[in-house]
Amino acid sequence: MIDFSLDDRLSADSLPLCETTDSLLRVSRDARFPWLILVPRHPGLADLIDLAAEDEPAVMADIRAASEALKAATGCDKLNVASLGNQVRQLHVHVIARFETDAAWPGPIWGVGKAEAMDALPDWAVTVQRALVAKGWAAS
Repeated sequence: MIDFSLDDRLSADSLPLCETTDSLLRVSRDARFPWLILVPRHPGLADLIDLAAEDEPAVMADIRAASEALKAATGCDKLNVASLGNQVRQLHVHVIARFETDAAWPGPIWGVGKAEAMDALPDWAVTVQRALVAKGWAAS
C-alpha cells in the first residue's frame, strides 16, 4: 500500500508473524496472553469505519482467519476481538485468546498486572503462523 508505515509503538510492542496484501499480523510482546494484533495496510486509518468499502471485506476476512487460527491453536475459552486505538491512533485490531484461568478473567486484560516481556515467538504463535501460511498468508 502506498505510504503505509507501522506505528512505532506497535512495532516496539509486538513481533511480526505473517501478512496478507491487506494486513500485517503481529504478536504482542506480553507473554501473559496469546495476543495477536492485526494492522490493516492502508495509510491514515484510525477506525474500522475509515476503511474504504472495497477494502473492508478483505480486512474483515483477515480478522476472521486470524481469530480462527488463534482459537484453534490455543483452545481458548473465549476470543476478545477489539479495536480501541486510544493510545495508538493507527487502526489495529486486538485478537486475544482468553481463558477462565487467566490473570485478568473475566475482566479486560488492560491495566491488570505487569507485562511479561517476550522476544521470540511462542509455540502457539508458530502454530497460528503455519495455519495462516497454509491459507496463503506470507510469513514475516
